[in-house]
Amino acid sequence: MEDENQVEVSFTKTWDLSMGKSTVPLNVDKRYIVRRGQSGLYLYTILERLEGWPDVDMDQIRVVFKLQKDKFHYMALSDSRKRIMPMPEDRASGQPLAYPEAVLLTKPINPELRGEVDDKYQYSCEDNDNKVHGWTAEDPPVGFWMITPSNEFRVGGPNKQDLTSHVGPVVLNMFTSTHYAGKDLNTAYRNGEPWKKVLGPVFVYLNSISPTEDSSILWEDAKEQMSIEVNRWPYDFPQSEDFPSSDQRGAVTGQLLVRDRYVTESLTYASSAYVGLAAPGDVGSWQTESKGYQFWIRADRHGHFVIKNVRAGNYSLYAWVPGVIGDYKYDANITINPGSRIRFGHLVYEPPRNGPTLWDIGIPDRSAAEFYVPDGYPTLMNKLYTSDPAEKFRQYGLWNRYSDLYPNDDLVYTIGISNVEDWFFAHVTRDAGNKTYDPTTWQIIFELENANRNENYTLRLALASATASEIQVRFNNPSSDRPLFTTGAVGKDNAIARHGIHGLYWLYGIDVPGSQLVEGKNTIYLTQARSDGPFHGVMYDYIRLEGPRGT
Repeated sequence: MEDENQVEVSFTKTWDLSMGKSTVPLNVDKRYIVRRGQSGLYLYTILERLEGWPDVDMDQIRVVFKLQKDKFHYMALSDSRKRIMPMPEDRASGQPLAYPEAVLLTKPINPELRGEVDDKYQYSCEDNDNKVHGWTAEDPPVGFWMITPSNEFRVGGPNKQDLTSHVGPVVLNMFTSTHYAGKDLNTAYRNGEPWKKVLGPVFVYLNSISPTEDSSILWEDAKEQMSIEVNRWPYDFPQSEDFPSSDQRGAVTGQLLVRDRYVTESLTYASSAYVGLAAPGDVGSWQTESKGYQFWIRADRHGHFVIKNVRAGNYSLYAWVPGVIGDYKYDANITINPGSRIRFGHLVYEPPRNGPTLWDIGIPDRSAAEFYVPDGYPTLMNKLYTSDPAEKFRQYGLWNRYSDLYPNDDLVYTIGISNVEDWFFAHVTRDAGNKTYDPTTWQIIFELENANRNENYTLRLALASATASEIQVRFNNPSSDRPLFTTGAVGKDNAIARHGIHGLYWLYGIDVPGSQLVEGKNTIYLTQARSDGPFHGVMYDYIRLEGPRGT
């Protein structure tokens, strides 16, 4: 398509059975749009599998730009995450660390970077916040920015984390990846499954200033352009019939409330809840869903939500509420038609609950951020994160700090005495030397009055991340051959190694017979039993012990 205001170019590749395994069984339509008055390039792609095509796994689908390394040295991801970056040669001459992505800069071209760690995963971001990032050059002063105006084509929901920009200089847009999720994210296409999806459009924005102006103007301008693009979504200019305009889309509105009778008899607002539409599935299935479109918003402080510009199709309505455990799912599937507006009125989420809270640890927000995150090693620092405590978890090597703090005995947390700062952010293995690692057992000590030995108690165990781990739960007898409960092998998100403060969310409700408890002092033993490496472990989100039902 071409006219005086726009050019859209399409490059296609069509697959057929004669190609065999020489290329991915996928039809590809890559499109580029240049518009008059717009300083940049819009791009999107339409991917399609026809019914009966061979099996394939597509763990990553992405756009990659590699810029001139002699020009672009300054990278910006957010107002607090921007810096001068190393050169590719600095990584090549540096000291490899525990995995290839992490390198200690020993002879950088810029001497101010000597002694820092560079790792692309230190620059990851939640998709919910990943709207603009990129690089600037000084001579001439220009910026190169990746702007993502919508997350509808991304995978795994709003809290999914992924790569942004990193040394190269590289600019990414990750449409699909298993980062911070692992193969629990469903990226497998089997049994001739047909599939079609539009990824994008995204906007590659270019800006410039005069040599006399402050280079920070480039970043400020990129943020303004991002806001413009977000407000224009969905675009009305792509020519593909597979990309619907706003009048071909629908909307869903409602109010989400919470009923937890052990907290209050009245309904409460699901303040700031994440509410979204995703492919029909089980409760919480959205976080491992990659094949369809997802539409998420944050509810207001009264739980009101409006999900606009939803593509026509069949969905389930999902939600989770910060401060409340578990996941909400509306009972029936929802069909969105072009121009439709579905009004739900009041929806009520009843979170898992069997009895009153006797005690709890943490905040149920799917993150381990409130727990103790240690300082990084002085010789293995990224200076970007030395001044902001909220970003401390991005430092390299924090998994080894547990062995430094607990060289012999493991963590003990006493209810009523300890606080969240006494709880290490990740339940990892202990370094036993010679590249061997030992399981670790944490203790929770609590007092119980009037233990009811004829009733069941409930232990709620919420994990913010899990990697090749197994949590075994025992009460009052750490030596019992069989634990009361085990998660079994769980998790592949690798968030501990990749400087995340969460990965995928897991929630367990554990029945605890009253016969396991005694009046007075009780101890829960949490054993992380898998110890093949330093990154095996979990991050806890929240732990709660509930009394018997009706008490």
